[in-house]
Amino acid sequence: QVQLVESGGGLVQTGGSLSLSCVASGRTSSIYAVSWFRQAPGKERDSVGAVNWRYGSPNYADSVKGRFTLVRDNAKNTVYLHMNNLKPEDTAVYYCAVATTEGGSGYNVWGQGTQVTVSS
Repeated sequence: QVQLVESGGGLVQTGGSLSLSCVASGRTSSIYAVSWFRQAPGKERDSVGAVNWRYGSPNYADSVKGRFTLVRDNAKNTVYLHMNNLKPEDTAVYYCAVATTEGGSGYNVWGQGTQVTVSS
């Protein structure tokens, strides 16, 4: 199986930047897609950006398009989420998740989550 460890969350002021990382270990050859999700208090958990593990361009939610960038480093089995021009509405717990060939469908392995708080 695959395990995911996230890091990089914290407190930042409006307009600031943060970078999150998600390191995969275990049977990483089984991964075929990765996505970053976030969940704000009282809201549903929604995808922020997603991409094929090995090729292609990421897709982004409209709310973060132009501000967030999803970057793959396959040699390190790591995915980053670079967040710029942060807004208070970006405050949420952020999760990375991967879809593997060992799962039936969808994103079957999840990181532990990391808190991002944007002060207004």
